[in-house]
Amino acid sequence: MKSPLLPAAAMAVLILSTGCSVRRIAVNKIGDAIAGSGSTFSSDDDPQLIREAAPFSLKLIESLLAEAPRHRGLLLAASQNFTQYAYAYIQQDADELEDRDYAAATALRARAKKLYLRARDYGLRGLEVQHPGFGTAVRSDPKRTAAGITKTSDVPLLYWTAASWGAAISLSKDDPDLIADQLIVEAMIDRALALDEKFQDGAIHSFLISYEQVRQGSNEDADVRSQKHFERAVVLSRDNLASPFVSFAEAVSIGKEDRDGFESLLKRALMVDPNARPEWKLENLVMQRRAKWLLDQIDRLFLDELPKNESPKREGN
Repeated sequence: MKSPLLPAAAMAVLILSTGCSVRRIAVNKIGDAIAGSGSTFSSDDDPQLIREAAPFSLKLIESLLAEAPRHRGLLLAASQNFTQYAYAYIQQDADELEDRDYAAATALRARAKKLYLRARDYGLRGLEVQHPGFGTAVRSDPKRTAAGITKTSDVPLLYWTAASWGAAISLSKDDPDLIADQLIVEAMIDRALALDEKFQDGAIHSFLISYEQVRQGSNEDADVRSQKHFERAVVLSRDNLASPFVSFAEAVSIGKEDRDGFESLLKRALMVDPNARPEWKLENLVMQRRAKWLLDQIDRLFLDELPKNESPKREGN
């Protein structure tokens, strides 16, 4: 996970208690540092350590945003980091817990949804810095509003806003108002793809592997569309990211009842060497954890094939 990290958190806390004008300048400097920071989090090989450190980092970013509410870098960092934290450490926990404690899993999913929506709102605020009124306009005319964005510099905010919004929708089967926002997500992610299809080594294509399964109004088969995005994501990541393999296994193989393909894809995800690209180490470890969990669920996800020439027995026979 390419997560911005504050290199000097103690310094930031100290600055927040200083005088107004000095504080404002310092906050902007630190915001720039967070927005442009390297891979301290993303290259870590201890997901549990990052789990425990992330809440402080997230709240610190929010504290800085209270001082500099229009800082695009901080808004992007908030959108990105809240999305990643909710997926890696809340939603995944919910999935793993569901069989043992359904009520607890439901509560975790509700929390994940709230965090995704928080991430979405930060992303929208970031887009509105350069495009005033974007949040309102995109709800009334998604495609036209998204088409008005023409600079690749807006792609990160488009991507993380769409990703967080889409993740919230995926957890909202009982929320028709939020489900209705699917066309907004579609317009934003499609625009991001058109502006920079290579963004973050295929991240948009990885997102679209799953999204194509719910896209409405396309004449091309959903599995074919997902396959194209999968192949492109693998090429752009140079076979060094586990996420495309996990996404395709979940989004396509399960629906096709392709047990062999599902197993093969997840084993391929586990073959990715997290050390090959240190900046992707944490992301790969998180996705490999999910791959292992999915393999453990294989007998539940796929019915055993019946012997040849044997039909299912009907009740009463």
